[in-house]
Amino acid sequence: MRIDDGVFAYGGGWLDRAGALRADEDRMAALRADERSVVLPHWRDRCLVTAENVPVRLSGVDAVRVLEAAAETAFLGLDGGVAVFAADLSGHAEADAVALVGAVSTVDVRKLAGHLAPAEAAAQAYARGLFYWHRQQRWCGSCGAVTTAGGGGHVRVCSAAECGRLFFPRIEPAVIVLVQAPEADRCLLARHTGAPEGSYSTLAGFVEVGESLEDAVRREMAEEVGVEVTDLAYQGSQAWPFPAGLMVAFRATAASVEVKVDGVELIEARWFTRDELGARAAAGRLGRVDSIDRHLLGSWLTAGQPG
Repeated sequence: MRIDDGVFAYGGGWLDRAGALRADEDRMAALRADERSVVLPHWRDRCLVTAENVPVRLSGVDAVRVLEAAAETAFLGLDGGVAVFAADLSGHAEADAVALVGAVSTVDVRKLAGHLAPAEAAAQAYARGLFYWHRQQRWCGSCGAVTTAGGGGHVRVCSAAECGRLFFPRIEPAVIVLVQAPEADRCLLARHTGAPEGSYSTLAGFVEVGESLEDAVRREMAEEVGVEVTDLAYQGSQAWPFPAGLMVAFRATAASVEVKVDGVELIEARWFTRDELGARAAAGRLGRVDSIDRHLLGSWLTAGQPG
C-alpha cells in the first residue's frame, strides 16, 4: 500500500514530530492538560475502535481524562499546531479500557491498515511501537533499577542515582529481497517454517552487528537459500513497528538458479515465472496489503510487461 508521494504503509504521516518540545516538561504538561489536544488510546499493542472499526480519537475533557488514566503516554507530535498524544491503557482490563474511551473493541492496527488513510495508519503504528518499547524497557540493563519515562515518552531514565542511564527506542533493521534469476525471467520465493502449503514470500532477515545492509543481503541469501547474489539495487524502506522493525528493500540477481534451503527458517524455495506470479496476483496472493513485500513483487511483475 502506497500513497501518492511513493511512501509505503506506516510511513508518510502528517505529524510534525516536534522533537524539540519533548524535553520541555512544562510544555508537555500544558499540552496534556489542553482540551484541544488529541489522544489515540491503545491497549496492549492494539488500538481501540468504534462500531465502524475506526480507531478512537479523543479530544476535550475525554482526552485529558484518558491521559490521566494511562499507564504511559507519548507525545506523537503536532497536527496543524494541535498536540497529538497516544495513551497506553494496558494497565486496565480490556473491557475497562474499551469502556473508558467509548470504544467497542480492540484491534491490531495491521488488520486495519488496508482501510485506514495512510497517515492514520502511520500514527497508530508509531504509537504501538513506542508503547511496546516502554513495556520492554522497565528496568535498566546496566544496574537493574527501575526506569521511568521522560522526554514526552521518547526516553526512559534509570532511577538509580549512581547510574541514571538513558534509554531510547531502538530500531531493528531488516533486509527484504526480491531475487531474480540471471536472465531476469523468474523470481525466487520461499515458504517459511509453519507457513501453509502454497504460501510463498520474498526473502528477508535481520541486519547483524557490524554489517552493512548490502552485506546482510548477501549473507541472508547465502544462508537461507544457498544463493550468491549480485547487482543489488535499493528499492525503498518501510517503517514496521511490529514491534520495532525497519524493512529495507532490495532487488538482486542470483549468480545461478541452484537453490538449497536451510531447512530451519525455510522449508521450500522455488522460482516463479511472471505468468505464475501474475496468477498469484489475480488470486489475491501477492503478499500482505500493507507490506513492502507486495511492492517488490508487484514492481517486478510490472517490469516484465510489454509497453
